[in-house]
Amino acid sequence: MPYPQPGIFAQGTRSHYHLEFDLRADASSAEIADAVGALREPAVTAGGLNLVIGFGPDLWRRIAPADAPEALAPFPGIEGPDRRVPATPHDLWVWLHGPGPDVMLDGARAVVAAVGRCASLAAEATCFVYRDSRDLTGFVDGTENPPVEEAPEVAIVPGGPGEGGSFVITMKWIHNVEAFHTLQIHDQEQVIGRTKPDSVELDDKPPTAHISRVVMEDDRGEEIEIYRRSVPYGTVTEHGLYFVAFSADPTRYDRILARMFGNADDQHDHLTDFTNPVSCAYYFAPSLDAIAALGD
Repeated sequence: MPYPQPGIFAQGTRSHYHLEFDLRADASSAEIADAVGALREPAVTAGGLNLVIGFGPDLWRRIAPADAPEALAPFPGIEGPDRRVPATPHDLWVWLHGPGPDVMLDGARAVVAAVGRCASLAAEATCFVYRDSRDLTGFVDGTENPPVEEAPEVAIVPGGPGEGGSFVITMKWIHNVEAFHTLQIHDQEQVIGRTKPDSVELDDKPPTAHISRVVMEDDRGEEIEIYRRSVPYGTVTEHGLYFVAFSADPTRYDRILARMFGNADDQHDHLTDFTNPVSCAYYFAPSLDAIAALGD
């Protein structure tokens, strides 16, 4: 099997940087391949930095049609009964994570320099691990994740076009932490569906709790899993969550989002009363083998 990008699974990093790029209209496939190849150079990946590259669906079909899974498609956006998720597609997404913000800044600047020959920076986010892997609401984030040794089964395409790659979703959420923290702890736990101190799932959580909305089973009674690598971002004036997840099947994202935003039934995720998605895109993170083949 082709090798997945190892940065998808690398653990223990506390500083993160996300970059999204739009291609120049006249960028050739050869220029794109050269730029991506430069991202694997020591000047970009030094200092214990992990790097993951994702391609917009249209771009990946253009430059690697034989390795594009049939299910690969752009995020269409969501218009719920009283909530929406905007589609904010870009051509290239680069995720860097490592030991500290200094290494991240150097790495991010090197990425922009390498990609700048064929694309312009469209969005960036500096992110961090908050305390003991908590969201800025104060709740532990990612409790439902599979163990890292089982994560490849959840995240990686097992065969056919795209083998060794992964379907990616990125979302930027802006939290209204002040409003959330006006709730009593018991009421906060009812919104999330877990206890706040130790992240134990509630037996009596309401159907609108976040856990009730995003944890579901397929027709065979097996849990629909995705591999989350989300981290908080922010300043004093704006802060929230940069949500990132990997999956072997992109329809898992569609089903989860439909339940969160009220398109699956007449209920929505109560957490969306306190946080608002301002961006969302689907990418494909191909295998190392497929990336290396771009230069052939």
